[in-house]
Amino acid sequence: MRNFKLTIEYDGTGYRGWQRQAQGPTIQGEIEKALRTMTRAPVALIGSGRTDAGVHALGQVANFRCGTRLSAEIFQRGLNSLLPPDIVIRRCEAVDGQFHARFDAQNKTYRYRILNHATPAAIGRQYAWHVRQTLDREGMSRAATYLQGTHDFSAFEASGSPRAHSVRCVLRAKVTTVEPGDLVVEIQADGFLRCMVRNIVGTLVTVGLGRMSPEAVRRVLASRDRSQAGATAPPQGLFLVRVQY
Repeated sequence: MRNFKLTIEYDGTGYRGWQRQAQGPTIQGEIEKALRTMTRAPVALIGSGRTDAGVHALGQVANFRCGTRLSAEIFQRGLNSLLPPDIVIRRCEAVDGQFHARFDAQNKTYRYRILNHATPAAIGRQYAWHVRQTLDREGMSRAATYLQGTHDFSAFEASGSPRAHSVRCVLRAKVTTVEPGDLVVEIQADGFLRCMVRNIVGTLVTVGLGRMSPEAVRRVLASRDRSQAGATAPPQGLFLVRVQY
């Protein structure tokens, strides 16, 4: 059996998330279908983690094992010829047989894009959250710093999250202005709870709107109470940027 590592880019707009489901298209399901066509056998794809419906990726990582003579280069070309245009295999490489895309991941980086304009955008609207009211970027940036470090992130966890515990280490959390009215929230952590990034972004936007002080984020975090945090940001602004091993 050989082990192959994939680096995957995808537009999640038309999918019900990463994980295969009985009904509806998923990223994992589409790639497994293409692998089955190439290998003529069922192949299980192991992802670094799940992304929700409508969430995108620039650098999702997955691996699969199969008995084959096909090279990594042939797998990359073949998969890209079989996959729909909104899923692209950026890289395929043969790796050590022990490599596991999920368990070997050291940290991940997510990026969330906010369009802070009075009017919505016609182009790119499926890749950002449009917020009409002017946001206080400095306040949001200060609030984000309180999330850095090792904490219990229960206050930012959606129900039904499959996990052993809710403690995570956020290595970096920052809010930047890419161009006037275009904000980006970037969070790097050793792991993420279900909807954790989207719940954090929703809370930071609450701060940006002046409905919560930046310092209140510390109290929300300490409360471990989801009801104390802001609303969940919509999925289309979220991107899995990279997974580090």
